[in-house]
Amino acid sequence: MTGCAAARCWSRSATRSSSTRTEDGCVIDLTTTTAFTGLPLTIGRVTLTAFDPGPVTSVAPYPGRDLSRALAPLAFPQPGAISEAAGLRLVWAGRDLAFLMGGPAPDLTGLAATTDQTDGWAWLTLAGRDAVAVLARLCPLDLRAAAFPPGRSARSLVGHMQAIVIRTGPEAFELAVFRSMAGSLLHDLTGAMRGVAARRAL
Repeated sequence: MTGCAAARCWSRSATRSSSTRTEDGCVIDLTTTTAFTGLPLTIGRVTLTAFDPGPVTSVAPYPGRDLSRALAPLAFPQPGAISEAAGLRLVWAGRDLAFLMGGPAPDLTGLAATTDQTDGWAWLTLAGRDAVAVLARLCPLDLRAAAFPPGRSARSLVGHMQAIVIRTGPEAFELAVFRSMAGSLLHDLTGAMRGVAARRAL
């Protein structure tokens, strides 16, 4: 039996791989996995759910380049903004940086630097009547609806981690951290959820 025959090579990446022996050699089988375990999770009036945003590509325009025609019907977002069209989202993710989510990136050769970020980030939703109270325990953003309304994006800390925070509704957020931080994010959010639920039970 060769080294690849029936060998299973698990990793902590976004994709599990295994090799299957065939007459002509080995075929690699890939299975997408989530970075989180134990979700969905509801504590008190808040629920955490892992979700797959689809392909994620960072778009960083070169100085002086106009991306409007190449990105249409999307528009490169202003700081904190999100552009949505045709099932795609272009989310502001930092200075001169946006994440294209939900589909492949158009050809931006000569206009912008693009990088596949799909496997590099872990995404979840935080939703429920106490979602703001939970996130406020970990994030320094002003989460009042007047300051951070639905349809806005920010780069901020969540606990000790750099994160992308997207408000999708009055009581709903999408959070993304580097995939290696997924366990820490889940741990911190779970603790905050328990704290808010315990306080409400007093």
